Amino acid sequence: MENYINNIIRPKIQGDGGEITFESQNGNIVNVIMQGECSKCLILHRCTSWIESRIEEDLGQKVSINAIRKKPFFWDN
Repeated sequence: MENYINNIIRPKIQGDGGEITFESQNGNIVNVIMQGECSKCLILHRCTSWIESRIEEDLGQKVSINAIRKKPFFWDN
């Protein structure tokens, strides 16, 4: 799953100014960290649904994506 997210999904997300990082997988729940434009996106749920459907179509696995928003370090002030 980590390889699929890093090599297939990540370049597509980066094309829109976002960033996705595989965090962990626990059964059918895949935890990812969303940064860049994704960290403030109002329709992130649509993207996670798209990722779930791509994984199911390409890998044959039904998973739930748990997106963890992480703001850039320079927003901490």
